[in-house]
Amino acid sequence: MNLALSLLYAAERNPGAEAVVDGPVRLTYTQLLEDARRVAGGLAASGVGAGDRVTAIVKPTREAVTLYWGCQWLGAVYVPLSPRISPADLQYCLDDAAAAAHFDLGAELPVADAHPGALDLDERAPSLMLYTSGTTGRPKGVPRSHRADRAGGLSQVLQHGYRHGDRTLGVMPLYHTMGMHSLLAMHAIGGCFVCQSDWEAGRALELIEAERLTSLYLAPTLFHDLVHDPRLAEHDLSSVEAVSYAGAAMTSALVERCTEVLAPRIFVNHYGSTEIYTFTVHRDQRAKPGCAGRASLNARVRLVRPDPEAGPDELVVPGEEGQIVCHLDSDEAFTGYWNRPDADEAAIRDGWYFTGDLGRLDADGDLWIVGRVDDMILSGGENVYPLEVEDVLARHPGVREVAVVGAPDDRWGQRVVAYVVADGALTAEELDAHCLASETLARFKRPREYRFVEDLPKSPSGKLLRRLLREEGVSA
Repeated sequence: MNLALSLLYAAERNPGAEAVVDGPVRLTYTQLLEDARRVAGGLAASGVGAGDRVTAIVKPTREAVTLYWGCQWLGAVYVPLSPRISPADLQYCLDDAAAAAHFDLGAELPVADAHPGALDLDERAPSLMLYTSGTTGRPKGVPRSHRADRAGGLSQVLQHGYRHGDRTLGVMPLYHTMGMHSLLAMHAIGGCFVCQSDWEAGRALELIEAERLTSLYLAPTLFHDLVHDPRLAEHDLSSVEAVSYAGAAMTSALVERCTEVLAPRIFVNHYGSTEIYTFTVHRDQRAKPGCAGRASLNARVRLVRPDPEAGPDELVVPGEEGQIVCHLDSDEAFTGYWNRPDADEAAIRDGWYFTGDLGRLDADGDLWIVGRVDDMILSGGENVYPLEVEDVLARHPGVREVAVVGAPDDRWGQRVVAYVVADGALTAEELDAHCLASETLARFKRPREYRFVEDLPKSPSGKLLRRLLREEGVSA
């Protein structure tokens, strides 16, 4: 089923239910469908046809939601871009996508008579194209089909424990897979997408209370801000039932704090990517904080040797770290990058997608993300994975945030360096004593250098940009 039909079905099932809330604006499913039809008509009148790409600078707003559904109704391909995109990357994306129309942030959407809808469009046709962040080169376009995105939305409903009529906070970027699939999950269950255009923890607390939000799907950084906000006690958060995160591992200390504050019915770690929306899911973070769990509903995953030329059948032995690969037969998978055969060659081998992530399976067969293949620190001939060190440091009461990287060292090859955002006065000696007292961290893995900083570099979706810290370490 294509997404035009999916929206039509949602409006017929739940005509009077709230679909989108953005400040004083409240749209029912009937109104959302009508707005999408008229925007599709406006796009068609301006020369956009089925299969054409429509780029837009977007935030999580009613206008961005309406433009997305207008493109689906027309059969055009929605290409959302970050407001923080550089001029050079913006021009690259516009040229690369060969955009038939482009909308800057806040631009008025075209409207005209209602379009009849691309109701017979093949579900394998492209629906959405997301550009990866471009932290290691040119941004890569990731086309996603109607079938893949609808499957991603439905799997999120099931695996995140959503219920009919749920209401979610729409604050994750709508040029990012987390934001888009939050939107898609809501339409599948007659739920409401409550927009927050810019992240601010106090405003999020207000929306949770005022809108009686039932689900939160955020990056760990945003959860950290939320549950440590000084205004927390002023708000009623009892409506929240389903809590889930993605984009990075959550430390056990943060899991415990989220559990204490939100007391969710279900607490999910969702591990996936733009290319394949879900790899694995773990549905009880209270039992295993940070665990990525088992292969998701639509996925088949393996751990293979982390060598650049390793094939999908070169499996590691149980308990050994390996690169995580996922089969491309997943209903949620892309079929290859846009105009980038070089990227296809690097990431796709024999029908498997190579994620670039390192993981290991525990005795229960559950997956733990160890880090990125290029994040591993080799110090004195021993492998050190940043997440295991960060998890220990994050449990110190004076640590607000921490990131661990490797820096060049003449003796050790690389030394472990911790970048720490502290709450109040904190010394390297205190943190070293904390690591030495840990029962889980080997002595040789503890940081040999601490750098205290005001904040850590992050992407707009809240993902830590560890590469920038590594580059700083090389130049220091």
